[in-house]
Formats: sequence, C-alpha cells, structure tokens
Amino acid sequence: MIYHHLFAVTLAFFFDLLIGDPPNWPHPVKWIGTLISKLDHAFNSGTHKKRNGLFMLVIVLTLVLLATGLTVYFAYLIHPLAGILWEAVVISTTIAQKGLKQAGMDVCHPLNEQAFPEARLKLSYIVGRDTADLDESEIVRGTVETVAENTSDGVTAPLFWAAIGGAPLAMMYRAINTCDSMVGYKNDKYGQFGWASAKLDDIVNWIPSRLTGFLMLLSSKSSYHSLGARWKILFNDAKKHPSPNSGWCEAGVAAILGVQLGGRNMYKGVVSDRARMGVPLVPLEAIHIQKTITIMHRTSFIFLLMLWLGGLTLGITFSWL
Repeated sequence: MIYHHLFAVTLAFFFDLLIGDPPNWPHPVKWIGTLISKLDHAFNSGTHKKRNGLFMLVIVLTLVLLATGLTVYFAYLIHPLAGILWEAVVISTTIAQKGLKQAGMDVCHPLNEQAFPEARLKLSYIVGRDTADLDESEIVRGTVETVAENTSDGVTAPLFWAAIGGAPLAMMYRAINTCDSMVGYKNDKYGQFGWASAKLDDIVNWIPSRLTGFLMLLSSKSSYHSLGARWKILFNDAKKHPSPNSGWCEAGVAAILGVQLGGRNMYKGVVSDRARMGVPLVPLEAIHIQKTITIMHRTSFIFLLMLWLGGLTLGITFSWL
C-alpha cells in the first residue's frame, strides 16, 4: 500500500506544479473552512471554550477523515489505478507549490516596475501584517518569509503525511492547518477555543518543518556562507521564531541568501517585534523573492525523492521480514 501512496503523492506533486488550484474549481479546503466557521459560531462561547475548541477540532477531523477515507476506499474497489488517481487528485488540493510561486511573483512583478502601491496590495493578500507603509525591503521581507514558511506548511508537510497515510492523512493535515489558521490565535476570542488546534498544528508540523529546513541547506548553494556557517545559523536562529516550526524554513532561507529576516511588524496598528534570523550581508531586494521560490522548488523536489527513498527502504525491509 505504501507504493500506492508514493505513486499518488508523485502524481499530486506534478498535478499541483502544472495546474495548481484554478479559482473556479471546487476546493475541499473551502468546504473545511465553511465547516470551521459554523462550528466556531456554534461553540465558541460560554465558560468551557478550551473543551469546546477540542470538540470542534474532533468533529472537523472525524468528518474529513471519514469523507476522504470512504471516497478513497471506493475508488480502490473500482481499480487500483482509479484509487491512485483519485488519491493524487485529493492530495494535490492539499499542496500549493504553484500557488505560492504565483503569490510571490504577484508581488515581485510590481516591485520590479517600482509600482510599490500595487506590491503592497498584493502582499496584503498573503500576510496578516499591515502593509500600507512598507518600503521595498520590507515588502520583500514579508514575501520571502511567507514563501519560506509555507514551503513546509503548503508543500512538504502535506506530502509527508500523504506518504504515510495517503489522501486521508494529507487532508487531515490540511484540516488541522486550516483550523489553526482560522482559530489558533492568542487573543481574547480564540486563546482558549483555538488552543487544541494550535497545539495539534505544532505537533503535525514538527518533523516536516525540520526536514524541510535541513533539505533547504543540503540542496541549495550559498555565495555568502559555508555549509557549516549555514547549519549554525539554522540551529541558532530557528528557535528564535515565536512558532516552534516556522523558524526552520525562514532561518534556512536567510542563511542561503545572506539576508536577515524577522524584525518589526505591525498588526492592525499594534507593533510586534520578531527576533532576527540570519546575517544581513546583502539588502533585501526583489530578486530574493525569485531566489526563495527557486529554493522552494528545489527543496520540494528533493523532499519527494527523500520520501521515495524512505518508502523503498521500508518496502525492502518488510519484504525481508
């Protein structure tokens, strides 16, 4: 069965790379988001918000696993090839390599033309920070950080879980990630209700984020730091990020590009001063967006090869037992 998953993962990888998520196509994540919104409205009240948030998370994951598992099961009953193809289609909706590239280039193109208002607007579509007053380097930083962080969240992590458990686990991962993005905030409204979603998101991203950070360094050359220096930056700076996982990709990209990420952000007028990652050997420029996208593509492909190597190793090992 593991080879079925790996074939499906590989097809999904190239489906997403070539087709992405056409805006007019139905998308499971939109349905999951609608479900979360309804449950948020129904359960996020009273004195037991932490319990209610856990209940909401269990409902979402149960429905997602049941729906995905049943469709995959019946597809394999029709024919193994039908099962692999259906899994590939479902898994492709959980990854966003083409979408990340497009989002990054949507900011990069107006920057190259010095059209800063348009670049700020495009950046506002993909970040939560205030963008109205950002200069060029800060626009670039926001874009680079987003593409770097989502190399794991949006590509390698769903591939990781898909390789283990096929489309059901890939969709489960995306449901957890969506719950965290919608309710996993540390504020009065969601601090208790979103606690379970945020914690589970940290758990399911722990291994993929670190593997992704390692593979970034192993698969990309740097004109600014030796490999040893890059490893030092990665291990020293990744833990500075407020997220236990996001810093691994951001620190990896910073080390490769010779730039510094992190710094002062504004969220609805409130200042958030993030720890700095990397050494600022060169100023951030639009070209660094393109370089970060290249790092994402290269790392994602190497990650796919790593999954195949792991799967083949497990298959050979079990065949000997």
